[in-house]
Amino acid sequence: MKKRSKIVVLGGGTGSFTVLSGLRDYPVDLTAIISMADSGGSNRVLRDEFGILPTSDIRQALVALSDDEGDRKILRDLFTYRFHQGIGINGMTFGNLFMAALTDIYGSQMKAIEETQRILHIKGKILPVSLDDIQLLARYENGHQVVGEHYIDEPKHDGRIKIVELESIPRAKAYLPAVKAIKGADLVVIGPGDLYTSIVCNLIVEGIPAALKKVKGKVIFVMNLMARYGQSYKFTASDHLAVLEKYLGRGVIDFVLINNYCRFPAGVLKRYKEENSFPVEDDLGEPKIPKIVRTNLLCGTVYQKAEGDKLQRSIIRHDPKKLARAIIRLL
Repeated sequence: MKKRSKIVVLGGGTGSFTVLSGLRDYPVDLTAIISMADSGGSNRVLRDEFGILPTSDIRQALVALSDDEGDRKILRDLFTYRFHQGIGINGMTFGNLFMAALTDIYGSQMKAIEETQRILHIKGKILPVSLDDIQLLARYENGHQVVGEHYIDEPKHDGRIKIVELESIPRAKAYLPAVKAIKGADLVVIGPGDLYTSIVCNLIVEGIPAALKKVKGKVIFVMNLMARYGQSYKFTASDHLAVLEKYLGRGVIDFVLINNYCRFPAGVLKRYKEENSFPVEDDLGEPKIPKIVRTNLLCGTVYQKAEGDKLQRSIIRHDPKKLARAIIRLL
């Protein structure tokens, strides 16, 4: 019997959810390695009041890979349900509360994640990038410093100022099964996602850059659709790539997948412009390394936030099926 190709998706948030949602239907061995640096919304409550690591990005990956047939679809819907009434749990998701309860029952957050994967019957495996309790620290070109993923993601300062360095407090060490999965992968997919709080936050974890340099197969970077105020204001494609190469070194990324279809849904760019966000300009040219793969990756759906969701979300995204097809071709 032919051995399944091993694909690792490294990131967090909506970007990883999109990639995993598309790849789950292919006969591949999938592993999601997820950021554990989130500190906004319900994750702040989980960290401050429950004393556990953030679970929102883990929850999104669980939903992306979960079985949606029969009774399990109800569970899938429950995990995405966000409470929007009352005071105490307003804004919290059922999935986050479920995993907090399991952590208390088992006395182990890792055991809670493993059991949730079993209950949802997911198609793949989900691993935290690290089990260390950290906060992100961003240094800006004007000398300003900000602590906390949420405050980097949704800045109170001038979001046009560039981040020049990201680190964690304390320094995070990689979860060893995550390192093993990366090294043994046929493909590692990095991104899409917020440049610093979903992507680079994983690359500053001790052990992850070294593992990416020893990948058995190839490394793909999925370029973002939009340059975001606060993290990548007016960044071009080459600006994004330069940031990744700063933390990984040159030659680690083998392919860059970039959308070349620019007919955005009506009114979307106007809404983004009001947030000081703009489409990422493709200025990569035709380098030999990494190889640039240009194709239509745009989803025509304009996403709306769930009621009770207090965080800023992407309203246009990569199309899961188009993105998955492009990734599978590179196998």
